[in-house]
Amino acid sequence: MTVTTPDLTALAVGDEVARDEHLITRDSLVRYAGASGDFNPIHYRDDIAQFVGLPGVLAHGMLTMGIAVQTVVDWAGDPARVVDYQVRFTRPVLVHPEDGATLTVAAKVAVIESENQRVRVDLVATVDGQTVLGKAQAWVSLA
Repeated sequence: MTVTTPDLTALAVGDEVARDEHLITRDSLVRYAGASGDFNPIHYRDDIAQFVGLPGVLAHGMLTMGIAVQTVVDWAGDPARVVDYQVRFTRPVLVHPEDGATLTVAAKVAVIESENQRVRVDLVATVDGQTVLGKAQAWVSLA
């Protein structure tokens, strides 16, 4: 597999460099729970989620965060190029039992540091038109 590095000279602040949609299903939640060890029942049992005042089963925050950054990783061509990534969780992702939840991610260039050969890519992550991650930013090294 050939990995192509995005061309720093071809980028401008405001450029949308990637956009993707990711379906999160109840199966996704089970798989993530097994991989992460996070078996909190709000992530797989509607009755427990509702008992604690939630509208239903929620996706794990770290799963949502990881899925969102994959859009940048795919654009950058190598996960090692993402040298910093941070988000704020602004809204939980409700995962419908049959339909799941579609996480839409748009990635735009926010800052270009030519001298360091890196860019900051800001992510807008939404479900049903509502932002679920705030201040989502990934620094990508293009060196």
